[in-house]
Amino acid sequence: MARVIVLTSGKGGVGKTTVTANLGMHLASKNYRVCLVDMDIGLNNLDVVMNLEDRVLYTMIDVIDGRCRLKEALIQDDYFPLLYVLSSGGLNQDLTIHISQIKNIISSLHDSFDYVLIDCPAGIDAGFRRAVSCADEAIVVTTPHLSSIRDADKVVTILSSYNISSKRFVINRARGDLIQDKVMFDVYDIGKTLGIDFGGVIPEDDKVIINTSDNIKNNKIASNRAFEILANNIITGEKKLFDCTYKYRGILGSIKKLLKRSV
Repeated sequence: MARVIVLTSGKGGVGKTTVTANLGMHLASKNYRVCLVDMDIGLNNLDVVMNLEDRVLYTMIDVIDGRCRLKEALIQDDYFPLLYVLSSGGLNQDLTIHISQIKNIISSLHDSFDYVLIDCPAGIDAGFRRAVSCADEAIVVTTPHLSSIRDADKVVTILSSYNISSKRFVINRARGDLIQDKVMFDVYDIGKTLGIDFGGVIPEDDKVIINTSDNIKNNKIASNRAFEILANNIITGEKKLFDCTYKYRGILGSIKKLLKRSV
């Protein structure tokens, strides 16, 4: 039986789809069967992030509309044979999507996968409700900015009205130099505000957007190490924390902070 985890944020632009994709790759690299489901109907880009957009023949909408079977709409990743993507596609104006239809699709994935990760659309409207209603667990993605944290807090409150057994938050795009100087909120401040367990901290890293199988094992990439910790936390229930401030401590760290801010 798959663990169905929805990744949500409330606020758009926090990197939720990137977190979904990288978490999926790290889980698949550990020999877990993973399906990434894009619930952002009409504004889908999970297949783009995964570099699979040219291979999309059928989508979730095609499955609902009866144009194909679910198995035909699943796209196997080029590098991770245990990783699949279900694209949402565009919504026909004549087609109304019911929560029951989405639940049927997710239920059909249970026996074939260990993890089903649902990429939830931004906001708290119908798309959010469809995605959250199908999940057993939730990861709330936020950045260390006040507006993002406030939106995440609203989402956490709304999640309490759903049958969600576990809620964690992930801080994305964390700047270690700014957290060290208390310009950005750190994980403990955000944890006190949200009142849920933390799942991980992902540092701001230009290389995260090209995190494919070619470099996913490269421990020199900070975001790789962070996603590895996040994946292990999800698997084991541990609460380990990637420390994105370690480079900016002491005299050498102060020099690195100055250099970073001068760029």
